[in-house]
Amino acid sequence: MTEAIRKRWPGMQVLHLPNYERLADELPDADIFVGYSLRAEQLKGAKKLKWIHSTAAGVAQLMYPQLRDSGIIVTNPSGIFSVPMAEHTLGLLLALARNFPDSVRGQDRSRWSQQEIWDKPQHLTELNGKILLIVGYGSIGREVAKRARSLDMRVWGVTRSGEGDRTHAERIFSAAKLQDALPDADYLLISAPETLETKHLIGTAQIARMKHGARLVNVGRGSLLDEAALVQALESGALGGAALDVTGTEPLPAESPLWKAPNLFITPHTSGVSDRLWGRQTTILIELLERWFDGRELFNHVDFARGY
Repeated sequence: MTEAIRKRWPGMQVLHLPNYERLADELPDADIFVGYSLRAEQLKGAKKLKWIHSTAAGVAQLMYPQLRDSGIIVTNPSGIFSVPMAEHTLGLLLALARNFPDSVRGQDRSRWSQQEIWDKPQHLTELNGKILLIVGYGSIGREVAKRARSLDMRVWGVTRSGEGDRTHAERIFSAAKLQDALPDADYLLISAPETLETKHLIGTAQIARMKHGARLVNVGRGSLLDEAALVQALESGALGGAALDVTGTEPLPAESPLWKAPNLFITPHTSGVSDRLWGRQTTILIELLERWFDGRELFNHVDFARGY
């Protein structure tokens, strides 16, 4: 990324810091900051800063009053993670339907576990014809929907307003109507942004509304899901299975009950990771910089009122 920017604008001073150790020394002269986070105490030293570009789509770490009131523009790379996250999510859905985790555990023990897998209450099943309810029907949700439809799943979406692209969604509910959609969902996918309003968006009350044996997948943020409620639902059999790519605390501590929860498949926040990721990051940043220097409006503006 750094070399591509230097090549495009040879007269611009571009500094790449491998970590945050020298940040305090360099921030006072910076006009543009590109990175994951800039804390409130660090912002005090950024006297010339005009624009922050987050390398993460989630920007909860930047939602503090000092930045909101500073007038500094904040953008993010929204959209570049959608394809790998959608493919990862499809893998999780298939893994839950076909119980791949137990097959792998059997392989680790050199055990042919066909009968054991079939005898579980969560029988091997198919995705076709099942209802996938996507809570947070944004760019990631739409990419998942496109792929799920190719497997003949029925897709329902949930957005804040109840509006959205219906190309691949049979129905779209407003967030206020989430309770009405939950009882019909065979699979619940959480892919909403992290805001004050979405904390524990799915908890005991919401899980209780779901059909017995439904499955749940979270690729959004750990804060969106009440993990204690999830563990209880898995232990009781109310949920037939779940897959998490994100957790409330990361890395997930060894003592977390999530590790031993039945029928739970965990991937270590890798859904957005891809060998093509930094190429996409570079492309979107260069396009934004082109607009910045041309005086044109930037895209992917972060809305402090919405929190994303």
